[in-house]
Amino acid sequence: MRDDTLRRMVGQVELRAADGVILATLALFSLLAAGFRESVEGWPVLFGKNAGVALAVLVSAAVMPRVRRPALAFLLRTATISLSYAYLFGAVASLQLILHPRFLDDLVLAFEAWLFGVQPTLWLERFVVPSLTEWMMFCYVVYLPLYPVLCAILWVRRGRAAAEEYFLALGLANVLCDGGFILFPVASPMYWFAERFRVPLDGWVFTWLGELIRTRAHFAGGSLPSPHAAAATVMWFMAWKHHRPTFWLLSPVVLSLYISTFYLRFHYVTDAVFGIATAGLAIVLTPLVQRAWGGRAEASPARP
Repeated sequence: MRDDTLRRMVGQVELRAADGVILATLALFSLLAAGFRESVEGWPVLFGKNAGVALAVLVSAAVMPRVRRPALAFLLRTATISLSYAYLFGAVASLQLILHPRFLDDLVLAFEAWLFGVQPTLWLERFVVPSLTEWMMFCYVVYLPLYPVLCAILWVRRGRAAAEEYFLALGLANVLCDGGFILFPVASPMYWFAERFRVPLDGWVFTWLGELIRTRAHFAGGSLPSPHAAAATVMWFMAWKHHRPTFWLLSPVVLSLYISTFYLRFHYVTDAVFGIATAGLAIVLTPLVQRAWGGRAEASPARP
């Protein structure tokens, strides 16, 4: 499908499918915050922030057609999408317990004890050494710059249409994960039983960066499905589809990243498995959403 069919005019603003996912999610989060306001602390503030992010997305979309420099257009688009997804991850934190009064880690622990006979995150302590921890932290941390780096590769090598497909698949994966946090809230091992770990995660530079992210950016919850596993799977698939050399380069990183989610105690094994499955669902939905969005675009009046 050509890139010029994957846009929709809303007034004088040209929106892509990824913009639609972001705006729809912001609207849903606002409705949930207002509808469950007794369970959402500071819901008016969340409502206002959502409106501000929505306005920023619309302004960015309105400016994009007027940007003539390809590098500047890439930076504006990538920053808008990446920062919006990061915001949505943080915004869902206060909505996690609107359906359940508590986190449900005990159910995950019971399931994994039945399945494995042990708790994998605790069992893996026997393999913890600084060199392995550093590699795992590298794979966990490098996921963040991979967002724009892979987009740049796709944008340059395959055009904006490939980059927009990538953004949409990432958005669907992120939003599906956000929905999972609400439907089945899980605090994660580092919040549920941190005191049971006996072996420290020692390492060097990337271990320091990973622990900085753990203390500054993470919160109780946001665990099942694993957004790291989901987004990494989308990246891996899009690299396979659009640029095979990048796929092979990413392969050891993505495979290690899956393990790092529970080796580093950010997630349970269940979270990682459901994260991969969530990415699969997002990948299946992506062409369906593209066709629906493109069909609406073709039915819209052409821009003068």
